[in-house]
Amino acid sequence: MITAQRLPASLTPLDAALAAVLRDLAPVQPIELPPADALRCIAAEMPALRAYPPHDVAVSDGWAMRANDLVGASSYAPLPLAGLPVWVAAGAAMPDGTDCVVDADAVDTSGPLPQVLAEAIPGQGVRRAGSDIAVGRAVIAAGEPLLPRGLLLARAAGLELLRVRRPRLRIVNICNGQLTVQLIADTARLAGAEVVYAEAAPDVTAIANALEADGCDLIITIGGTGVGHTDAAVNALATRGALIAHGIALLPGRTTAVGRIDATPVVALPGAPDQAFAAWWAIALPVLDRLSGRCPRKSLALPLERKVASGVGIAEVVLLTRQQGPQQGSWAALAIGDLSLDAIARAEALLIVPGAAEGFAAGTVVDAYMLRE
Repeated sequence: MITAQRLPASLTPLDAALAAVLRDLAPVQPIELPPADALRCIAAEMPALRAYPPHDVAVSDGWAMRANDLVGASSYAPLPLAGLPVWVAAGAAMPDGTDCVVDADAVDTSGPLPQVLAEAIPGQGVRRAGSDIAVGRAVIAAGEPLLPRGLLLARAAGLELLRVRRPRLRIVNICNGQLTVQLIADTARLAGAEVVYAEAAPDVTAIANALEADGCDLIITIGGTGVGHTDAAVNALATRGALIAHGIALLPGRTTAVGRIDATPVVALPGAPDQAFAAWWAIALPVLDRLSGRCPRKSLALPLERKVASGVGIAEVVLLTRQQGPQQGSWAALAIGDLSLDAIARAEALLIVPGAAEGFAAGTVVDAYMLRE
């Protein structure tokens, strides 16, 4: 008979649990993906780009000419040409010896000799070589997520493969509803992970069999971390690997557990959406960011509109939104500790009040993680 899992008498501090699961964890090896598959992946070191455009190109349709040859030309003093200049379409390479494009009506072709009716300046109607992408520029700095703007540069430069880090994340749903699973899976994909699923009945043997570490870099279980009769995720983790901590000083999310199966980190999230969301941001996402080699996440420092109170000894998750003051914005708390789905959807930022703090006074400048990068 399997003994029901229990929370320890004292909870593990959040910082201690996170440090333990991050210990000796290194970024995964880079892989090469085509731009279409690299969206949101974290960039690894990439070769410098070639200049783009590689040569001067016409911005608009017109006559390709040399500006110095047109000095003094006007409708009152037409400049005759020995022959018709080269016509270029927008995007076409500029012919050798030309440096400007003049409009169609700037050259009169009705007489025996074409005549230029207007001056031009060098570069008029021309996009210079390297003006879009300077030679030696990187697609994006290593550690940054590849967004559509970066992929635009890669495609313009003709890159067929990009070096990225994409950790493989295995989500094990333990007889839980799909709401939490979909929230975590969607968030993981936005963080650049490759996600695979597994389902497990709420018993130790079934869960242990689903905790397959081969072929993945991080395992996330959802549900089964409490102390009910069918909560067996933590006991299953202990039978397959090493249980580092069960019961984290985090609100919400205190039934979260962390461990390892061989070298693969495991984060067991509670099944409730708000608890899983809080534990994901406090523990699982930092682990995923370490595996992907991501640069520190974007944060924003603003003063608190009102006091945020917190109990000593437990880290509390606060959801924030920006309020616009007369001179600068401020953070307004949407939810503290107890996170509604509406607050999760509306929040712009997330703040974790350390367990050693009693909160923050009104006007205190706090640095919060942005949820809408």
